[in-house]
Amino acid sequence: MNIWIAIGATAVGCYAVKLIGLLVPDGVLERPLVKRLAALLPVALLAALTAQQTFADGRVLVVDAKVAGLAAAAVALLLRAPFLLVVGAAVVVTAGVRALTG
Repeated sequence: MNIWIAIGATAVGCYAVKLIGLLVPDGVLERPLVKRLAALLPVALLAALTAQQTFADGRVLVVDAKVAGLAAAAVALLLRAPFLLVVGAAVVVTAGVRALTG
């Protein structure tokens, strides 16, 4: 039964956040600081999620094949490769390192 309470609380919380977002006045959303934060926040969250998924296993710092894949993706991005090529490079390098290291 506890799981249903958590699901219900999450649903109510998501609805409340959406409702609060709709109730914010337009004048607040037009401020330059708010526009800049709204543009940068998704990038920061995605970077934090990528770092956490790459370098952490529970509470332990891990350096494994995922780090090599992330490095390959970073190099592809620096070379201005298309998105699918960036993802493909990360996949191939990660798989290659895993195959070599067992």
